[in-house]
Amino acid sequence: MITIADLLSSGRFEILNKGKKTDTAISVPYCCDLLSFAMGRAPERSAWCTVMSNINTVAVASLTEVGCVILCEGAEADRKMLEKAKLEKLTLLKTNDPVFETALWIYQKINETA
Repeated sequence: MITIADLLSSGRFEILNKGKKTDTAISVPYCCDLLSFAMGRAPERSAWCTVMSNINTVAVASLTEVGCVILCEGAEADRKMLEKAKLEKLTLLKTNDPVFETALWIYQKINETA
């Protein structure tokens, strides 16, 4: 099991915004860069790994109740995205690692003690 707090303290990610409910257990890593697709499929409490770095990503994350959003491959959050993440109290992280490697690391952490 891994929580949002574990992601925050792992040293693996740059913290762009610390949201609420950091004690929430991550259900699964989720990879998707098509917002309309993620809107109908992103699992609740997932760690959404994406390169989509705009305000609409935060809106979809809030709608689907993902645990956090991780911007991968060095994707940069713009000012509007950061403001919306703060408003929605969504944990927003960043890494230079590829989407697959980020999701794989999270998957392995979830299943370490399973």
